[in-house]
Amino acid sequence: MKKKKGLKITALVLAVIALAWTVLALIPKPQNFTKENPMMKDGKLPILIAHGGGNREFPDNTLEAFYNAYSVDKNVMMETDVSITKDGVVILSHDTTLDRKTNVTGKIEDWNYSDLIGQKVDFGYTNPTDENDCLSGERKHFATDDGQEKYPTDVDYPDGVKARDEKVFLATSLEELITAFPENRINVEIKQSGETGIKCLNEAIRLLEKHNAFDRVVLASFHNEIYNELKRKQKQNEVPDEFMYSPGMGGAAKFVVLRLLGLDVFFQDGMCVFQLPTEQYGIKLATKGFVKTAHKHNLAVHYWTINEKEVMKELIDIGADGIMTDYPHRLKEVYDSYK
Repeated sequence: MKKKKGLKITALVLAVIALAWTVLALIPKPQNFTKENPMMKDGKLPILIAHGGGNREFPDNTLEAFYNAYSVDKNVMMETDVSITKDGVVILSHDTTLDRKTNVTGKIEDWNYSDLIGQKVDFGYTNPTDENDCLSGERKHFATDDGQEKYPTDVDYPDGVKARDEKVFLATSLEELITAFPENRINVEIKQSGETGIKCLNEAIRLLEKHNAFDRVVLASFHNEIYNELKRKQKQNEVPDEFMYSPGMGGAAKFVVLRLLGLDVFFQDGMCVFQLPTEQYGIKLATKGFVKTAHKHNLAVHYWTINEKEVMKELIDIGADGIMTDYPHRLKEVYDSYK
């Protein structure tokens, strides 16, 4: 008798859980980004996103690399990393030190932008560095996969634009990038952490306000304190409704878990785009189901860093909104094959 009663209670509990899940599945998904989402693809093909400007074609995070990507696709989205200098200028750099990518050394926060320009520091290198991003061997000038060295004059510039220097890839400020490409979408990742990272974030936001670029520039960071500050600014209405940001892996993981549990209705972050690898910790993230669920939340999905043509085609097939690559010409070839 007790056994039968226990089975009935268990069945009742399971029925309640099933009902609750059914109800949750029927509840409309929250629109995490409340405006029309500029990070969604424009048509059938994903946005072509140049990782660092396409850092296997030209030195990454240089204005020249982005002009090269622009020559491939006038609608290219630029992906860049930034750090702030001692004199308060936000510059493009994947690292927070200068050792790997230039002909000098030191932390970016210890250098003045005026000195970087005055000394014509060259950002056209791919030097060996240690775990602390400090120079660990002989400097090496940037070269493509086939060993061809590149210089600013090798870029196919648009009419009216000339190389800033014949030999040197000069430091590039975020403001230069924003103003050089006034119509293009840009993803800006804050690389510094702590107070310096917050300072960099605030200056980046000031530039977006100055140039009215909130509707085409998305901010991102893998540092929790930066991501939390992005959310705080939005919640406190310190930024306009068009303000766009992307989470690090922590925020993305929260969505992944809630989706797997059928509880993504509880995902409330006001971001606009997931920027993800195709797989993380053994979990495949590049699936039609993931993209479809994200779209129900008015969230775009971009994948990085995709350099193989077959993977590019797979992401097109699942409906990805953007593909980030080191080889803009290669991705453009794949897109052209669909026309």
